[in-house]
Amino acid sequence: MAAALRRIRSPRLRPGASFPYHSAAGESNHVQDPNRRIADLAAAGRVSDARSLFDRTADRDVVSWTALVAAYARHGMLQDARALFDRPDARRNVVTWTALLSGYARARCIDDARALFERMPERNAVSWNTMLEAYTSAGRLEDACALFNSMPVRDAGAWNILLAALVRSGIMDKARMLFERMPERNVMSWTTMVSGIARSGSVDEARALFDVMPERNVVSWNAMISGYARNCRIDEALDLFMKMPMSDIASWNIMITGFIQNKDLNRAKELFDEMPKRNVVTWTTMMNGCLQGNESETALQLFNGMLIDGIRPNQVTFLGAVDACSNLAGLSEGQQVHQMICKTSFQFDTFIESTLMKLYAKCGEIRLARKVFDLSREKDVVSWNGMIAAYAHHGRGVEAIALYGKMQENGYKPNDVTYVGLLSACSHSGLVDEGLRIFEYVAKDISIAVRDEHYTCLIDLCSRAGRLDDAKRLIHGLKLKPKSSTVWNALLGGCNAHGNESIGDLAARHLLEAEPDNAGTYTLLCNIYASAGKWKEAAKIRSEMNDRGLKKQPGCSWIELANKVHVFVARDKSHSESDTINSMLQDIHHMMRMSCTVPRDHMQLLDEELVDLQV
Repeated sequence: MAAALRRIRSPRLRPGASFPYHSAAGESNHVQDPNRRIADLAAAGRVSDARSLFDRTADRDVVSWTALVAAYARHGMLQDARALFDRPDARRNVVTWTALLSGYARARCIDDARALFERMPERNAVSWNTMLEAYTSAGRLEDACALFNSMPVRDAGAWNILLAALVRSGIMDKARMLFERMPERNVMSWTTMVSGIARSGSVDEARALFDVMPERNVVSWNAMISGYARNCRIDEALDLFMKMPMSDIASWNIMITGFIQNKDLNRAKELFDEMPKRNVVTWTTMMNGCLQGNESETALQLFNGMLIDGIRPNQVTFLGAVDACSNLAGLSEGQQVHQMICKTSFQFDTFIESTLMKLYAKCGEIRLARKVFDLSREKDVVSWNGMIAAYAHHGRGVEAIALYGKMQENGYKPNDVTYVGLLSACSHSGLVDEGLRIFEYVAKDISIAVRDEHYTCLIDLCSRAGRLDDAKRLIHGLKLKPKSSTVWNALLGGCNAHGNESIGDLAARHLLEAEPDNAGTYTLLCNIYASAGKWKEAAKIRSEMNDRGLKKQPGCSWIELANKVHVFVARDKSHSESDTINSMLQDIHHMMRMSCTVPRDHMQLLDEELVDLQV
């Protein structure tokens, strides 16, 4: 037993830590000693094999009992651990008790851990620290402080556990006081304080502490660099990074993250290219940076490079890859990523399923989106909302309302996002009465916070249906602030579609108060004046656009055919099949005329004139 205890080198036992043992008989009797074999199997994670040998062994010592209890606890099998621990013939010592205590702490069963701790016939520093860390991990700081103050002896581990807990909770005043009281500070203590102070925004104070550290390791340097980067002092972070005596992958990742957070994607790319070695965090961070910078194609190229490099994607990586495919409406690429996901444990992840539904809906494959939803094992409100939003995007309001009913039947409570999707679905489907009933219900539900998005959907619902006077009265009744530009934009769009000049002018003026440099607003207002035959007013709006240097972004669309993406920009004739495409469009336009669904000629003429003016 003395040999077994000598293996426990650290006074601090983390929840879930392993319990290695040496047999008293030594290495020469390894094969013959079943207790040692049980300990080895348990440490290797072969719990069932360890238990099988344990049950067949007649002379079981405290090492094998402890090893098996610890293995059960480490794998979250707490009932099995407790049943073995409570057996009348169990052989236990302080290490056995602490092993079970560690299991409860790791599972956040704090009350069970406390009850076991109070029953312990003997406690050592590891036992006290395990209970202390159980409290701090669960956020029970008052209990942690009370336990800390009652400890007969506090080692460096105990001080560091409480210090780290105070820093994580942002209680920096008490953390500083505890740091000053510490009889002995090691590099972990100093690093914890540097990190906490920097995170609280006091970067200069953190740097002053960093400069007087008696000893630094790579974690200390990373903490200070991260503090600079997080507080938008990226140049100072880079200067410190260049001075590091030795950096690791985490150091590089911190700098790349810092550049991305400071919206400097180019410097992040340069650093990424210089990295001697990259891990999944590096690739994923760079991918998400490109997505934030609207460079979805580059994000997909990074994903491909990561796979070539032999790096296994994680959940966040797959989310980024699917999101990139969604932004590009890349159906075939998205399906390839989906196939990869199906070979991993992430295939039933609710966040990934919601992102896949969004991808398929955006690519026009609403049937595949619904299939992903139906196959989902663990649906949550996010999943239901995602499918309702997909139906809304495709103007399938009846299906969205039906799914809403099914959502409630299955015991899920709709939230504010659910109703945004429902109202949008009604708006895009012309279901005015249904939409008004849903909004009335939302307004009466005190558990739902009605936001600008709900009001925008309501106004859009009325505006699309031509009920512009009702929409105007609703806006005035809501007393919205000028910053609620989305509401006025919805009304302006309805005025443009239905040719209402007076209300359109009102909506445009309010919208320009919030967004004076929005070229789209000027264009819509110009269209409204032209539809009313007020060419002088339309020309005045054009003049204002020119004075402000505003140009409407040309329309752009693309389609994927036979693994090739064809991009089309308004007035562009560079495509190799341009003549054939234009001929087909003329045929379609003729068919629309014959069916009386062609747009008003003056609107079409105005759009062409605007393009000519701005190209």
